[in-house]
Amino acid sequence: MPRKLPPHVEPNHVKGKTYLSFRIRKGKGGPRIRLPDDPTSQEFRDAYAAAMAGETLIRPKIKKDAPGSIGALIASYKASGQFKAMKPSSKAGYMSRLETIRIDHGHRAVAGLTKDRINSKILTPLADRPGAALDTLKKLRILIKHAIEKKWLAHDPSVGIKRPKSKEIRAWTDAELAAFERRWPIGTKQRTAYALMLNMGTARVDTHLLTWRQVDDGAGYTRHKTGIAVDMAVSEELQKALAATPRKHVTVINTEYGKPFSVDGFSGFMRDAITKAGLPLDCQPHGLRKTLGRMLADAGASTHDIMAALGHTTLSEAERYTREADRRRGGKRAVTKLDEHRANKLSQTAPDSLGKAVKTEGKSER
Repeated sequence: MPRKLPPHVEPNHVKGKTYLSFRIRKGKGGPRIRLPDDPTSQEFRDAYAAAMAGETLIRPKIKKDAPGSIGALIASYKASGQFKAMKPSSKAGYMSRLETIRIDHGHRAVAGLTKDRINSKILTPLADRPGAALDTLKKLRILIKHAIEKKWLAHDPSVGIKRPKSKEIRAWTDAELAAFERRWPIGTKQRTAYALMLNMGTARVDTHLLTWRQVDDGAGYTRHKTGIAVDMAVSEELQKALAATPRKHVTVINTEYGKPFSVDGFSGFMRDAITKAGLPLDCQPHGLRKTLGRMLADAGASTHDIMAALGHTTLSEAERYTREADRRRGGKRAVTKLDEHRANKLSQTAPDSLGKAVKTEGKSER
């Protein structure tokens, strides 16, 4: 959800860019004082405190990025055709991480980047947040590539840096699926959203805009992340959920105001539903996509079938599910054989089969 701004701070939208201003209305309106654009930065906090203290006639200085700095590189990348061509949802994700990098490291010289400095100054402070560290490295490498294209760098200083290991989103367990279904029966909006993600394998960015026409035509959609077209059939479980869902709008899942959810709004909606079902924090909406892959593999679907169903771009992504299913089946077969072996051994060594009673345990002949 959008960050709530402090009192007396107004957002002003000019030519697609948002500017922040401090203004205490008096009569027809008091003076408007420009503030730094990032409300999370120390620069913004200092300027806001000064404005609140009554220094309303002093315009805070907006710090400009020094030439050749990481901040200047970020500004150059955001002005590039590559960045401008991104879809709005992708661009928003990039903007968030790039702004964090600019705030923390925008003053650093691009030419001074080395493998050791990237590790020690940029990645090590994020050691307790592996997901953030991984995303930072990804975005930093995009910036480095842009710097090389602009002749700011001659080579990639991030070569050889190992990707931080982030905790992978896991599939839901059968018990967790059952708990959600008990809390949200068929006919509820939460159950319909759950059924779409579980039976179609859609990510949140794909689910929130699914239309009735798409599900009626066989659950076909195009993955937002990769642009891969996915053609599926509507499973019996999904049919039951859809049959109990009112068809009031073009999109299947809508807000209370009859509008499609935004991506973040849909995420919050699902997070609330999961929490109310009593499930743990690591039980995430995207895990339902992983669950479909697991279920398909357990049902004996081939790697190519799973790849088609989930819209994967490489076989290696789908092979992970089949390997895990093979291990589970192998482990179960191994235990079954062990039980059979133990039962067979006991039947051969039972006292009745020997024709002679076994002597009292612990005593021996002398």
